[in-house]
Amino acid sequence: MESLIRWQVLIAFSGIVLVGAFLFSYALGRTTVLVPAEGGVYTEGVAGVPQHLNPLLVAYNQVDQDLAALIFNGLTRLNAQGEAEPDLASSWTAAPDGLTYLFRLRQDVRWADGERFDADDVLFTVQLLQAPDSPAPPDLAALWRTIQADKIDPYTVRFRLEQPFPAFLDYTSIGVLPRHILQGVPIQELPTHRFNTYPVGTGPFMVAEISTRHARLVPNPRHFARKQPYLEAIELYFYPSYEYLPTAYEQGDILGLSYVPPYLFPEITRFHELNLYSARTSGFYLVYLNLQDDERSSFFQDVRVRKALLYGLDRQLLIDQALHGQGIVADGPIRAWSWAYAPDVPPMPYDLVRAEQLLDEARWIDNDGDGVRDKKGKALRFTLTCSEDPDHIALAQALAQQWAALEVAVEVEILGGRLAERLRTHDFQAALAEVVISGDPDPYPMWDQTQIEQGQNYGGWDNNEASRLLAEARRTMDREERKALYADFQRIFAEELPALILADAVYTYAVDASVRQVQLAPLMTPADRFRTVADWYMNTRRVIVAEKTRRFGGLGFSP
Repeated sequence: MESLIRWQVLIAFSGIVLVGAFLFSYALGRTTVLVPAEGGVYTEGVAGVPQHLNPLLVAYNQVDQDLAALIFNGLTRLNAQGEAEPDLASSWTAAPDGLTYLFRLRQDVRWADGERFDADDVLFTVQLLQAPDSPAPPDLAALWRTIQADKIDPYTVRFRLEQPFPAFLDYTSIGVLPRHILQGVPIQELPTHRFNTYPVGTGPFMVAEISTRHARLVPNPRHFARKQPYLEAIELYFYPSYEYLPTAYEQGDILGLSYVPPYLFPEITRFHELNLYSARTSGFYLVYLNLQDDERSSFFQDVRVRKALLYGLDRQLLIDQALHGQGIVADGPIRAWSWAYAPDVPPMPYDLVRAEQLLDEARWIDNDGDGVRDKKGKALRFTLTCSEDPDHIALAQALAQQWAALEVAVEVEILGGRLAERLRTHDFQAALAEVVISGDPDPYPMWDQTQIEQGQNYGGWDNNEASRLLAEARRTMDREERKALYADFQRIFAEELPALILADAVYTYAVDASVRQVQLAPLMTPADRFRTVADWYMNTRRVIVAEKTRRFGGLGFSP
């Protein structure tokens, strides 16, 4: 009997060993990994408050632009290179003469309320843009008034232009509005309509609640994208300015900061759980020089003085000190990442000796020994005007300091909201500005002769050949021909140097480490930071990873 018990124990023990060995072998072949899971609320602090959640009305408010980017779609959208790609339109074709565009619309799109999207919505939006009292920005409305829009069938729209305009596709990225909701609303009531608070769009998110304190957006279950966002919701919290955001993060009120201005970098870098994402933007810093002020700043009319001012700037040092490294040294009026950029145009690097030589050649010499160059009793002295933005102030002061080494006296003038008016009326000597050119690289609005009084040619550069090249490039549909025209324009710009191009702007976004898979590609607008939001996640779940098999040659997953 005792022998029988020993055999039973031995058999049981052997069974346990065999089962254990099997489980161990199974575990070696199968393990678990974490993968993204649905859920989690991403909270972000932004500076400002929403006013009009209507794509036609968002141009002057960044918070409105942020929200509209999540709620609406245009026929097209601009990618990281500033080129149009399909959005509500599945495709389009352009006639060889550039006068006719045929857009084919997606047929799987519904508005967030369930109604179908079609060509009637597109034509309705265009009609609002074309209306005499359109609330859209004047330049946008003016362009669309020159375009004839026709419905070919429920999912095909034709646009006819009066003259070729290669940048036309940029203007098709504006969000489309729902005809079935806004038809019949007097156009003058659009800015105050309830739609501005609870809009209905076709985008990946929709408004669940909104107040003067925050907005909660939830995924749109009817969005045409195959992939729904992992996040349960996005909540934007509104603050008076960016200075409030670090404290809000420290107190646990938000997980992200919509933008980290350079002046906040010293404070932000102390948060070790805050990931910083930086990317170049379509904006750049420059100094406008008033070339038409004969009384106060006639010295700017001498190209040797203009070039000396640029040669006398260590722009990398400006970026490092005034902008905490958040910039990229720039040369010329077209961004270096653009297809229109001419890399063979010689740059003008920091060269203090060359700067001094140019001023000496122009007979600007410190004759009276007061530390400021002068000529015929007139000092080389001017006022540099800037906005009240802390980064602009720091940059302006750094410019003045570097020019002092050239014996050029500069006084910094800080303006509030009056800077735009002073630029428009040419009431300045030199002005520091940050300019954004999204999408097509066409620099016509900034440098053509016709734009001195009605555009952004604030310095009054009046060059016949440069204007001819810009006008011709606007009418040419062939990209290679446009590229050649813009290359010639950039050479003239470098020779004349009507303004001082300083640096490309860099956008920095801060998000807590608990939010994963955040990516920041080059931005056309700050709202583009949400371009990959469908991939962001906060929650995870475990799945079993099957052993690499001969059948699949890779990893198999089972929940």
